[in-house]
Amino acid sequence: MKVAFIGLGVMGYPMAGHLQQAGHQVCVYNRNHDKALAWQQEFDGDIATTPALAVNDCEIAFCCVGNDDDVRQVALGVDGIFTGLAKESIFVDHTTASAELARELAAIAKEQDKFFLDAPVSGGQAGAENGILTVMVGGDEKVFDKAEPVMAAFARFSQLMGAVGSGQLAKMVNQICFVNTVQGLAEGLNFAQKAGLDTDKLLATIGQGAAGSWQMDNRGKTMCAREFDFGFAVDWVRKDLAIAFAEAEKLGADLTVTKQLDGYYQEIQDSGGNRWDSSSLISRFKR
Repeated sequence: MKVAFIGLGVMGYPMAGHLQQAGHQVCVYNRNHDKALAWQQEFDGDIATTPALAVNDCEIAFCCVGNDDDVRQVALGVDGIFTGLAKESIFVDHTTASAELARELAAIAKEQDKFFLDAPVSGGQAGAENGILTVMVGGDEKVFDKAEPVMAAFARFSQLMGAVGSGQLAKMVNQICFVNTVQGLAEGLNFAQKAGLDTDKLLATIGQGAAGSWQMDNRGKTMCAREFDFGFAVDWVRKDLAIAFAEAEKLGADLTVTKQLDGYYQEIQDSGGNRWDSSSLISRFKR
């Protein structure tokens, strides 16, 4: 299938690569053109100088950029995705953004006889590089059925959550749950170190029981070692939580504890840890 990928950050770069390696004809666009050239050299796909040119004649246009404003820039500009996307084609936005933006883009797509799916992902940089992301999707079932086999190039699981915006709402829940899990792990591991326990043995043991989690399996040892040079940066954690807080206010949902954790992440930002991994919550505890 001829597809486009807009945005070659830490997630988009490998995701587009998996599409090319799966046999699709991929054309990419990135605001930093040097990154697009590097991608082309590595994966031997096509590159374009605007989003509109990248999506020309494509059946599916994928996008993964930073935030709502970034999506609007690459989608709605004079040379944006909607300008070049053909009728009956699909725009799949993998950016973690607001549900409100998803509904806005879906309405524009409908007016132009095009289709839209909001499809934020979970699994982080490692999940993107290994092609094992989880995708939460909002939109029409028939459109999802066409896009899902293509997304399988970089995802091990995709689920249609409901109408447009449902994917973004599901991602908000994901972020709420994961930061609370990280804080519990940070407190537990700090306790273990203060108690003089062998944390390698501890993780291998309690990871088999009710305390086990993805965070424990993948970040437990690095948290103990205070290594934060990978994964999901604190700046992006706070961006995602801000989206969840805005939605929670509309819904009347209580996120008291999550807001406290957001304050902890702000402390890490203030100390210069903006690009540290989300697991850096443990850095607030003295060894």
